Amino acid sequence: MSRTRKIATTGVATFSALAALTAPLLTAGPATAAAPCDYPAQQLDLTNWKVTLPTGAEESPTEIKQPALATFSSDPWFRVNSACTGVQFRAAVNGVTTSGSGYPRSELREMTNSGTSNAAWSATSGTHTLTFREAFNKLPADKPQVVGAQIHDGNDDVTTFRLEGTSLYITKGDDSHHKLVTSNYALNTVYEGKFVVSGGKIMAYYNGVLQTTISHTASGNYFKAGAYTQANCGNSSPCGSSNYGQVSVYKLQVAHS
Repeated sequence: MSRTRKIATTGVATFSALAALTAPLLTAGPATAAAPCDYPAQQLDLTNWKVTLPTGAEESPTEIKQPALATFSSDPWFRVNSACTGVQFRAAVNGVTTSGSGYPRSELREMTNSGTSNAAWSATSGTHTLTFREAFNKLPADKPQVVGAQIHDGNDDVTTFRLEGTSLYITKGDDSHHKLVTSNYALNTVYEGKFVVSGGKIMAYYNGVLQTTISHTASGNYFKAGAYTQANCGNSSPCGSSNYGQVSVYKLQVAHS
C-alpha cells in the first residue's frame, strides 16, 4: 500500500471512531430522562401515597396526589436530600397546618388504587405492614419534638414513632410516652422501624426488635410517614422558617395481605 493510501485510510478510521464517540450527543433529543436525584418519587415508591406540605392557605395546606406526585419536589419541604440517598421532609413551626391540628407537617399519607383513593383498612382483617428506614435530622427549638411515622385511624393517631430531645418513644393514643425505645438518640442516626397490624394488635419494631404490642380493633386505618413537627409559633421561637423539624426517609414499604 502506498504511503498516501495508508494516511487516507488512517484518517477515515480516526473519523469513524470520533463519530462513534459523539453519536449519542448528536442524536439525543432535547428531552432527557430525569436524574434519580430530581424527585422524591425516584427515591421512594410513592405510587400509593400523597403528600401534605406546610405551605398554602390557612388551614388548607398544599396537598399533592398522583400522578403529579411522580414528578413533584418542593425545596426545602419535600425533596431528595443533598446526598441523593433519600427524601428530606421539613416542617417549620410557622408552617400551614390542617384544620384538625395545630402543628405543621411535611408528611405522606397512604393511598390506594395508584394514589387515587384514601387507604382505610381494618385492624382485625388481614395483615398490614409498614417498614421504613429514616433519621431525625433537626428538632424545633423550645419544644424539640417531631413524629417520624404513624398509624392513624378514622379519628386520630393510634401510635407513632416520636422523638423528644434525645428520647425516642412509641406512643399509644394520647400516651406520648407509652414505650421508651432509647434515651440516647443522636440526630442523623438512621434506624429501621416497622408496624405490623393483624388480629386487632399492632406490633411495633425498632431495628428488628419488638418494642410493644398495642390492642387496636378500629377500622379506617392508614399509614403516614415524614416530618410532623410537634411545635408551632405559640410554643417555639423564633417564629420562622429557620426553626423546623426535619426527617430523612430512606426506605418506605407497605404490604397488605
